[in-house]
Amino acid sequence: MPSYTTPLRDLCFVYRELLDPEVIQALPGYEEVTPDLVEAILAEAGKFCEEQLLPLNRTGDEEGCRFEEGSVFTPKGFKEAFRAFTEAGWTTLHAAPEYGGQGLPKFLTMMLEEILSSANFSFGLYPGLTSGACSAINGYASEELKQRFLPKMVAGQWCGAMCLTEPHCGTDLGMLRTRAEPQANGRYLLSGSKMFITAGEHDLTENIIHLVLARTPDAPLGIRGISLFLVPKIRVSDDGSLERPNGVSCGSIEKKMGIHASSTCVINFDAAEGYLLGELNRGMEAMFVMMNSERLAVGIQGLGIGEASYQGAVAYARERLQGRSLSGAKYPDKPADPILVHPDVRRMLLTMRAYTEGNRALSGWVARELDRSLRHPDPRTKQDAADFVALMTPIVKAFMTDTGFEVANIGMQVFGGHGYIRENGMEQYVRDARIAQIYEGTNGIQALDLVGRKLPAHTGRCLRQFFHPVRAYLEEKENDVSMHHYLMPLAKAFGRLQQATAWLAQRSMANPDEAGAAACEYLRLFALVALGYLWMRMADIGRSKRDGEEALFYQAKVDTARFYFERILPQTGALFASIMSGADGMMKFNDEAF
Repeated sequence: MPSYTTPLRDLCFVYRELLDPEVIQALPGYEEVTPDLVEAILAEAGKFCEEQLLPLNRTGDEEGCRFEEGSVFTPKGFKEAFRAFTEAGWTTLHAAPEYGGQGLPKFLTMMLEEILSSANFSFGLYPGLTSGACSAINGYASEELKQRFLPKMVAGQWCGAMCLTEPHCGTDLGMLRTRAEPQANGRYLLSGSKMFITAGEHDLTENIIHLVLARTPDAPLGIRGISLFLVPKIRVSDDGSLERPNGVSCGSIEKKMGIHASSTCVINFDAAEGYLLGELNRGMEAMFVMMNSERLAVGIQGLGIGEASYQGAVAYARERLQGRSLSGAKYPDKPADPILVHPDVRRMLLTMRAYTEGNRALSGWVARELDRSLRHPDPRTKQDAADFVALMTPIVKAFMTDTGFEVANIGMQVFGGHGYIRENGMEQYVRDARIAQIYEGTNGIQALDLVGRKLPAHTGRCLRQFFHPVRAYLEEKENDVSMHHYLMPLAKAFGRLQQATAWLAQRSMANPDEAGAAACEYLRLFALVALGYLWMRMADIGRSKRDGEEALFYQAKVDTARFYFERILPQTGALFASIMSGADGMMKFNDEAF
């Protein structure tokens, strides 16, 4: 079983040095969130996850969830670990104090989500879905419903789940058939079936609060006729006590490639009583609050899996003796050199490191702006931050899960044949990581969201929140000769991104297929430039501190940045050529020839 140690030093580097903690502390209510407090909380979170959740990762994968007569039982140890997790207050970090939360920044919650995903991906899904459900309820429910449901969800007594997909419709939610019949008391009775519902049924809590997309009898066709409803598994009285079962049942659980300890359910609603959230026929607006929260969380899952796989691969590369270095024995006292000396192994490890630490910086940047979008007192600054988060959400979800899977795959490759063996744990990372590219909107859908919605929104307003700071930083460093090793490649890649953006905007107006054909390559191009910008900044910080007490840490930042700029950022050239080739090569292919 691979080990995992919380990357506390790097998490604190992102918070303390790359992103400036004073930006968070300047927000109303966060004045006392000092870097020391953040470090202390993350250290305790790491300790809990390493000691109580990591040991359950492999056993939970091997045992999986069990479905018996409509009930789902999580693997041995999960129920006790969840109780300990909630009793320690980890479910309360970001929640509002009026509902029992600690009111801490989202930045901190996203760091916790990374640690959870590294230690036990499946376990993290249960509190993660609940947190997203709380966000939607907090944003769209009446105060009476908030008081009835949020305190127990925040405390971890009840969990949450998101019910969108139906057997005949996934992405195209306008086709959904679940019905909501209005009642005289203002409530609704929901009937229908949902599938692929993560944490839809389990034994961790006494109640599960489902957020369900459905349509009323007289609703308009398509996406415009969808409403969002809160449907508890067990009915809840006005005083918050549990009453009786609510017509919500689990029909089966899926047998999956990975995340075996997470219950993925078919949930049936049989005249289940529910409450409208938000306005009638505007359910997608409300559900997107939860979906966007989950998409960021899923991106973090890719990061977490990548970190765990990297740590396992490094440990193995130090210990595994095979062959001799091409330039002569490095450890002549041993029968062979550790595989760490071989160029290809170093290439793999540095690729894993460059993506993982770059993604951690990107997630931190987005998390900081998310906090500003929620708390900043200036409306313009608040809107700018919200625009940035909207722009980067599909990039975080798609790129960080794509690279999370790549990194997990590379980690297994470092082990060679031993990586393919279950007992070493690396193949589980590959299986678990794969789902993150699919759920909460496949990564192809994320790319379409980026080019089809985010780029043209408000005549390109969102783009300015990324393009302007990158351009300003390049201009700031253009006379710094010591940074030209980074500046020139980043400037070229940034130029490609700008040119591709303008080309897509022009061509897709005449032919929408142009945007669709280029979407995935464009998203990756955008992400690689974003990581390039962040790696240049991290190298700049590292250069100024590599002669101090932590010389090894800061020199590693400089060296990893060099690898990124020499070996990964050049991908932007090929992506640019692919984008500019246009849609004809794929769209004019004869359908009958497939």
